[in-house]
Parts: sequence; C-alpha cells; structure tokens
Amino acid sequence: MSDNKKLYRQILQSTTLFGSVQIFNIIISVARSKVIALLIGPLGMGIAGLLNAAISVIGGITSLGLETSAVKYISQTNELDDKAELNKIVAVLRKTVWFTGFAGAFSVIILSPWLSILTFGNSDYTYWFIWLSVTLLFKQLTIGQFAVLQGLRKLKQLANANFMGSLFGFLISIPIYWYYGINAIVPAIVVSSLAALFFSWYYSRDVVFDTIKLRNRQALREGKGMIKLGVLLSLSGLIATFSLYVLQIYISSKSDLVETGLYNAGFLLLNSYVGMIFTAMGTDYFPRLAAISDDNSKVSETVGHQAQIGVLLLTPIIVLFLIFAPLIVRILFSSDFLAIIPMISLGIIGMLFRAASWSVGYVLIAKGDSKLFIRSAFGFNAIFLLLHVMGYYFYGLTGLGAAFAVHYILHFIILKFIAQKRYGLYFSRDFLLMFGLCFLLCIGTLMTSYIDNPLIKYLLFAVLAITTIGYALIQLNKRINLREFVSSKLSKND
Repeated sequence: MSDNKKLYRQILQSTTLFGSVQIFNIIISVARSKVIALLIGPLGMGIAGLLNAAISVIGGITSLGLETSAVKYISQTNELDDKAELNKIVAVLRKTVWFTGFAGAFSVIILSPWLSILTFGNSDYTYWFIWLSVTLLFKQLTIGQFAVLQGLRKLKQLANANFMGSLFGFLISIPIYWYYGINAIVPAIVVSSLAALFFSWYYSRDVVFDTIKLRNRQALREGKGMIKLGVLLSLSGLIATFSLYVLQIYISSKSDLVETGLYNAGFLLLNSYVGMIFTAMGTDYFPRLAAISDDNSKVSETVGHQAQIGVLLLTPIIVLFLIFAPLIVRILFSSDFLAIIPMISLGIIGMLFRAASWSVGYVLIAKGDSKLFIRSAFGFNAIFLLLHVMGYYFYGLTGLGAAFAVHYILHFIILKFIAQKRYGLYFSRDFLLMFGLCFLLCIGTLMTSYIDNPLIKYLLFAVLAITTIGYALIQLNKRINLREFVSSKLSKND
C-alpha cells in the first residue's frame, strides 16, 4: 500500500471512528434542541444563548487555552517516547486545570451583577450567573482529562466519554425542562457539565501516570511553554467568543430576544451540527500534525490530504442539507423557526471554504507560531463582527447567513496566502479543481432551492444529489479503495 493511501486511510479511519460517535451526539443534540425548542421556544433559546455566551467569555479568559496547548505538548512528547517528560507535563496540566477552573468560577461570582446588566440590561439574572459559575470548574477539569486522551490518541475512550456525557446530560435535563420551563435553563447547563466531567474521569481512569508532586511555582516553571501558548490560544478563543457575544447583544438591542433565539438556532445548525465533522476530523488531525510540525514537507502533505478528505465528506452533507433544509428545521426545532431557512441556506456555503481553511489554520497552532496566530485571530474576528453587523443591519437574518459565508470565503483566501508565504504550503492543482467542482455543485443546489416550479426543482435536486454523492464516492475510492477499506473494517469487527 502506498504512503499516500495509508495517510488517506488513517484520516478516514479516525474520522469514521470519532464520526460515528458524533452521529450519536448529533442525534442527542437534535433531541435536546427539539425539547428546548418545544418547551421554552425562541425566547428561551435566546436567554440560554446569551447566558452561554457570557459564561464563555469568562471561561475564555481563565481557561488559558489548555484544551489545545496541552494536546500539542502531550502528542509531541508521546511521539518522542519520553515517559519522564510526559509524566511531568500531565502533572502540570492536572494542577493547572484546578487553578484555572476555580479562577473562572470565582470571576463569574464576583462579576455576576455586571454580567447580568451587560447581557440583559438589568440585574434580574445575577443569581443565574452565580449558579452557572460552577460549570467553569467542571469544564476545566473535563478539559484536563480530554487533553490527555487526545494527546495520547486514545480516540475510543475520548469518543465514548463525549457520547456518554452528552447522553446522560440530556436524559437528566429532560424532566428539569419539563417541570420548570425557562427556569430549567441554568440547572440543565450545570447537570450537563457535571455529566461530562464524570464520564471524562471514568474513561480516563485506565490511563495511569507516575505521581509527581509539584509546588505551584514549580508547576508554573515546568509548564511555562504550554501555559504561554495556552494563554495566546485562550486570547484567540476569547476574541471569537467576545465577537459572538457582542453580535448577540447587538441583535437583541436592534430587535428582541426572540430574534436572538432564531440566530442562535441557525448558528447551532451550522456551527454545531454541520460543524461536528470538523470535531470528528480534528480529534486525530491536530495531534498528528503537532507531532510532525518541524517538517514542512510532511506538514504540507498532511494538510493537503486532510483538506481533500474534509471537502469530499462535507460536500454531500451541504447539498443534502440545502435540499432538506425546511424539513430539518421542523424536525430539529419547530415551525416557529422556519424564518432561519434563508440564513442557514446561505451560511452553509461558507462551510465548504471552512473545510479547506480549517486544515491550514491548525498549522499555526501546531508550529507554535503564536504571534501570527493572534494577529490573524484579531483580524478574522474583526471581519466576522463587521460583516455580521452590516449583514443584520441591512438584511436581517438573511444578511447574517450571507455574512457567515463571506467570512469563511475570506478566511480561506487569506489563510491560504499566509501559509504559502510563511511555510511554503501549497494546495495542489488537483485539489483546487476538485474544490471548484464541489463549490459549483453546492451553488447549483442553492440556486435550485429558489425555483418556484416544484417538478423542476425536485428533479434538479435529485440530479444534483446523485451527482454529488457519486462524485464524492468516486474520488474517495481513488484515494483509499473504499471496498478494501470497508472490508478491513468489517473483518476487524468480526
């Protein structure tokens, strides 16, 4: 088997492993969104979205970006098979997440009156924020466990922990929403974060390291590199979270919480449900990329292969999403949310460009190119906020969808230029031709959705769906031999 085919298979195998669990997570998320939409409606989703956005801003400041920087250091050290250094890194991580978790919780408690006023225009939600503060501690402890599993590429345990945490968090929160309605938002968020923490511990219990006692000053000294990179990454995440927070406040001020809830529902569809494919791919991609980050030729090859698989997997999803958008909204939410269809139909085109730029964006983190990463984060989030504010001001929810797409088109173009100039990374001509055809198929499906004649519309939909799926399968087969790949998977399960 050629090295290229092995690499393609490794990418697809890790994606299918974590992706299969992501499918179940999507089902759980769908059920959760359906329950929330039916029991608390757009208003409740607007309140929940603003609460989560505000808490995420504080978490972004206090988390130190350990969910990413720790994975980089653990994967690199594990690749070198340096057990003593690995024990030290894990010890530093486990001590640091307690500190950052408590820092986040106390910060929310202290700032709760101001968070309520800033977010909702009054102090009525102060105690809601106080109760939510504990979720930042739970989340940091969960991050510590997940970073170890991901860095060591213990993907099955990581996938199981994600799935079980989501499942039990959802099951426990159902009766809370049923009995308390909108007042269940805070307890449900706390319960979900606690379930995630429990299962992260449960599935990490077999990963044993030598116990190293570190004083606070020693932990800071030993983990200086990881913490420094993490701080820069957390700053980047904070910028993104703050941009989203400001946007939601802007929408709420120009309209109302119902409109904010509609935006949150649309953003959830694009960023969480469709975006779950990036989670599935990135779980193995980032530690693999970090391990070879010093070799530009290997990095370029890995990025190109990852981008190809990402685009081929995502294109059929986009086409089918565009075809069934009205049905998807009704199933996931309710008919009260049909107003978001133009927004998500335009926005999902941007996800195709995100598949390519996402593969390149990880290079900056893997190489520890922190200054460039922060500058690009500031720039991209400024573009994000400007485009979305302008889009909403002129065209409402539809303008938000267009802004989402334009943002990721610019994201792809700019990152491609940066990677080419900085690291000598190029996308091959074959990839660009494949990407162009996939883009045309997505645009063709979007344009078809505006045809009034039902017969012509659904006939073209059928042709586009068959063509897209057929093309993706043919291209994947060229790279990995699908029949052989599926046979090997089935034989392992026997």
